[in-house]
Order: sequence, then structure tokens, then C-alpha cells
Amino acid sequence: MGRLWLEQGNAYVVANLRGGGEFGPPWHRAGQGATKQKTWDDFIAVADDLIRRKVTSPHRLGVIGGSQGGLLVGAAITQRPELFNAAIIGAPLFDMLRFTYLGAGASWTAEYGDPAIPEQREWIEAYSPYQMLVPGKTYPEPFIFTSTKDDRVHPAHGRKAAAKLAALGQSYFHFENIDGGHSTAANLIERARRLALEYTYASRRLCNSAEILPPKAR
Repeated sequence: MGRLWLEQGNAYVVANLRGGGEFGPPWHRAGQGATKQKTWDDFIAVADDLIRRKVTSPHRLGVIGGSQGGLLVGAAITQRPELFNAAIIGAPLFDMLRFTYLGAGASWTAEYGDPAIPEQREWIEAYSPYQMLVPGKTYPEPFIFTSTKDDRVHPAHGRKAAAKLAALGQSYFHFENIDGGHSTAANLIERARRLALEYTYASRRLCNSAEILPPKAR
């Protein structure tokens, strides 16, 4: 991280969000089930604050997350796409209306709710990134990566994200490693390759010496 990112003058921010486990069970429950949107709200609030304080600008701000964090990034870029110019989405949950049918998803209803129950489906559908990808918006050309052998979060989530973006005429990058399970890498060589792809993508999106123009101005 230091040599590849911070030593080049870039910044890196870790956002502690309601729904995580950093501060015990009450903090976790504050962003769980019907209140899950608070997790996305916290993340977006951090992004807004970084821009307000001029730590960065939308054209220099990227977001990264994997697994549940991939869902987080998907929610952020679909709810506030104008805030970000890069998004790295690893082994993500993405279609939350069908997550119970994919991989180990049926065991996570205590965390997110059950889309088969109408009341719970309503709050899940309001943030599900797959359903929130819609015509008329410009998304920050995400880099999505998955693993064919992921037995925790099914690679169909990442594939569907890429397919939906393609159907909308949106640019994206999609990489699927054959091996590796939920870590998306089976050994150090594969992990190094994946990290190289992530840093190359982030550098090209966020670190050009020339000012990065908004998509419509290119």
C-alpha cells in the first residue's frame, strides 16, 4: 500500500460504518436488516466529507470493497455515481433480490432480510445494486472481479453486474479467476496478478497528471 499508493502522494481512507463489527454488537445491529441503508449512508457521508474538506475531488475519488464490501461499493455507485471516478468491486453480492438462491446466500437472511417476505423485500429492493443500475445514469466504469470457484458468494453476482452494465451501454472491466474461492486467488502469484490489476486500474482512473474530465466532457 505504501510504496504502491501512499508514497506516490495519494491518500487512503478506511471508513468505519454502522453495520460493521468494529464497535461491538450494537454498532453491527445499527446497520442490519431494515436499517442496512445506514451502512451505505455512512459510506457516502465519508465520501462527501472528503470532497467538502478538499482532501480529494469526485474525479480523484475511488472506492474499493470485496464480498459484503462489494455490495457496499455497488450501493454507493448506484446511489451517488457522481461522487466517484473509480470503483473496485471484488467477489460482490449484487443482486439482493436473488441472493438467497446463489451460493451460501440463504444463510444470510438474518443480516439482510429475506426477499421472499414482502415487507423485507421492499427495503432490500430499495438498495440492491443490480436493480438500481438504470438507464440515464453514468457510472464510474467499475472493475469487477470474481472467482469461478467461489463457494461463498456466487460469481453470478459479478457476472450479472457486468451484464447489466453492458446492456445499459456502460463501460466496465470484469475479471474472473478460475481458481481461488472467495479470496479470488489460489496462490501468491494469482494474488499478485489481481493486485496489479487493481492498482493499474486505480492509477489510470485517478492518478493521471492531466485533470480528469467528467464523462460527458470527454
